[in-house]
Amino acid sequence: MELLDIVNEKNELTGKVETREKAHKENLWHRHVSAWIMNKKGEILLQKRAKCKHRNANKWAKTGGHVDTGESVEQAIKREIKEEMGIEVPQEQIKILRILKSSKKDNKYFSYSFLFVVDYKIEEYILQKEEVSEVKYITIEEMEQEKKNHNDNYTFNKWDDKDFYEEMQFLKGKREELRRDG
Repeated sequence: MELLDIVNEKNELTGKVETREKAHKENLWHRHVSAWIMNKKGEILLQKRAKCKHRNANKWAKTGGHVDTGESVEQAIKREIKEEMGIEVPQEQIKILRILKSSKKDNKYFSYSFLFVVDYKIEEYILQKEEVSEVKYITIEEMEQEKKNHNDNYTFNKWDDKDFYEEMQFLKGKREELRRDG
């Protein structure tokens, strides 16, 4: 059973702990983490969510999950990546990029976003089959094209356009830094 710390609309801990199911059912504010994983070529790793997942089954997404009770967001993202992808992320890269407040009326959360640059090949990922059925690298431009085409196989197509394109601009900037420093 997954237990979550409940926060208020200002992202402050309330002292309440609830199951993930109850937090979603009762529309309680909670915390979530997600990570863009970029390879040295500037491509983004996407994971295909397992077909048994309640939300977004069989859809391509970035890596992430809920922050468990008593866990920091940094601990949560490290755990999620290790569990789902079987890799360790460099400690020095664990920095919060941004915090987004959900605008959804039926799913209230604060999402902490991270970016990790790794040197893993597809075959080096060890997938947690209950969560992830496959992984692939995709360019930022391909992601933008999938959004433009309204391809429903990708979770980011449900994103608000403004948020999506802000994220893509940020990723392009990081890719340029990699190329410049590489």
